Amino acid sequence: MIVWIAMAFAGGVFVALSRQINGRLSLSNSPLIASFWNHIVGFAVLTVIGLIVGGLIPPGAADAPWLAFIGGPIGVVFIASGSWLIPRIGAVNTALLVISGQMVSGVALDLFSDHPPKIWASALGILLILAGMVLTQRRGR
Repeated sequence: MIVWIAMAFAGGVFVALSRQINGRLSLSNSPLIASFWNHIVGFAVLTVIGLIVGGLIPPGAADAPWLAFIGGPIGVVFIASGSWLIPRIGAVNTALLVISGQMVSGVALDLFSDHPPKIWASALGILLILAGMVLTQRRGR
């Protein structure tokens, strides 16, 4: 379990780091250009890894419904919006707003699942995240 926790934590660190780098890149160009290069480099790295490891196109991939591929365009919006937001509202506020959006949409999706969450616990989690954002706004007061 420790390994999974460490991997998840490292993933979060890498997300914050890459968003900060993309934000800096968007200041010198634009969020669209920053997102473009982020995806081009990511595609190249994944292609090389896929060619080495194999299995880039799993059996039955062509039979997947179109909705299975919507993650790509959503990822583009996620990366481009982060590139635009971080230089304007900061990394902490961007992260807190992204996490808030993930929590709210996650709770909404879970409500329609076979095992809906305890709504009070989910609501408390969302309120704590929003409280964290309010606290970060109280600079120098």
